[in-house]
Amino acid sequence: MGISIWQLLIILAIVLVLFGAKRLRSVGSDLGAAIKGFKQSIKDEDAKAEENAAKLEKADGKVYDVKPEQKQDDSAPKA
Repeated sequence: MGISIWQLLIILAIVLVLFGAKRLRSVGSDLGAAIKGFKQSIKDEDAKAEENAAKLEKADGKVYDVKPEQKQDDSAPKA
C-alpha cells in the first residue's frame, strides 16, 4: 500500500505549480553541484588515506612498549 505512480505524478504537478519550472531547475542544479562536491571530497579523502598508508608502510616498523615509572630519589646529597 505504498504510493502509486499516479499519486507521485499528482504531487509532482502540485510542486511544479507552486514553485515553477525555473526555480525547480535551479534547485536541481544546486543539488547536483552539491552531490558532485561531496563525491570529490570523498575521492580526496581516499587519496589522503592511501598516501598515509604508504607512509606508514615506509616507517621502520619498530614498536616500543614503554611503561612510566617514577624515578627513585637518592636521599644522600651528592658532593
